[in-house]
Amino acid sequence: MAQKEVSHKKAAVLGLQHLLAMYSGAVAVPLLIGTALKFNSEQMTYLVSIDIFMCGLATMIQLFRNKYFGIGLPVVLGCAIQAVAPLEMIGQKFSINTMYGAIIVAGIFVFLVAGWFSKIKKLFPPIVTGTLITVIGLTLIPVAVQNMGGGSAQAKDFGDAKNLIAAFLTILIIVAIEIWTKGFLRSISVLIGLIAGTVIAGFMGLVSLKPVTQASWFHLPQLFYFGVPEFEWSSCLTMIIIALVSMVESTGVFFAIGDLLHKNITEDDLKRGYRAEGLAQVFGGLFNTFPYTTFSQNVGLLQLSGIKTKRPIYWAAGLLMAMGLLPKIGALVTIIPDSVLGGAMLVMFTMIAVQGIRMLTKVDFENNRNILVVAISIGLGLGVTVYPQIFQDLPQTIQLFLGNGIVVASICATLLNLIFNGRSGAK
Repeated sequence: MAQKEVSHKKAAVLGLQHLLAMYSGAVAVPLLIGTALKFNSEQMTYLVSIDIFMCGLATMIQLFRNKYFGIGLPVVLGCAIQAVAPLEMIGQKFSINTMYGAIIVAGIFVFLVAGWFSKIKKLFPPIVTGTLITVIGLTLIPVAVQNMGGGSAQAKDFGDAKNLIAAFLTILIIVAIEIWTKGFLRSISVLIGLIAGTVIAGFMGLVSLKPVTQASWFHLPQLFYFGVPEFEWSSCLTMIIIALVSMVESTGVFFAIGDLLHKNITEDDLKRGYRAEGLAQVFGGLFNTFPYTTFSQNVGLLQLSGIKTKRPIYWAAGLLMAMGLLPKIGALVTIIPDSVLGGAMLVMFTMIAVQGIRMLTKVDFENNRNILVVAISIGLGLGVTVYPQIFQDLPQTIQLFLGNGIVVASICATLLNLIFNGRSGAK
């Protein structure tokens, strides 16, 4: 049964909640790459704010389902974090323009292979999708905990009492709202937790308004801001591999949301979803930002809020685009302390893991083979996430694949399920 649509006023607030949930992950990529390539403050300002604008545009492309592209599910797109190291390497070894040329080629590749790649749906029965979604949630939890401690484990104040108090109070506020309220208030529990947590953190001296005062009021995206793209074969191949990794991750997110909405995700849905990501990646290259992929962070929020329609996501996309054009407003979001974000993230990411576990309840665990599929896949996925350097002696190209725990879990679960259960999947 279709869910009742929320009003635009409520959808705007829910959209803001989705925006805050993904914002730190979205701005992390331009900050990391810009720092590595020694961008000046003007270049960094462009990179961060136009990246936020492009997150909104990429989300719109994915939401707007049509004959050729757009999966039409309530998903939010952001920068692919797995692209950071390869892009830094390309930018340092060749040039910034080579980096953007490789992003464009990879986007075109994704668009062209979308139809073929969508056929992997046959390889994703509940035992595989449940395992993959569980691993997505579990691999995100360390990110949340690191943020709860203050953001950087190497920082002197990591785990400082102020950070821990802010993080745990944010969690308590979200839990209290979930327990003692209902309706719309409960659906925005994360947003309330983030705002209240930031206010509390402000009294403890953890909030600075400096980013807001330093930001400009308005600017527009510029085609080829850093120059005309250049194309180099090994850089293009590297970004194509990263694009394939992102497609595997996105597949897990599409199935997770399909499960939440009780909707069967078809090959046609997957094809349109991949094509939308390919288009978003091409735009990222043209406007000198980054590759965009479907964010798993927001899946937990859909479950927690109970609102699973697209209208709040349209608002999130619109707000992202507005913030990208108005850097001073965009900078307001950056004042939320890492510890407060971490507390909210912990709630959302564990919800994703629990959703995966719930999907696995459909699997027959009386069959010992199914236990092996899930156990080995989760074990390897989490192990690689903690120690990606285990593959450091392998070629760089292979490391790009095997250094991602979600991809390792996906490949492992798919192959083991084929070996033990064949194409029919686990019963």
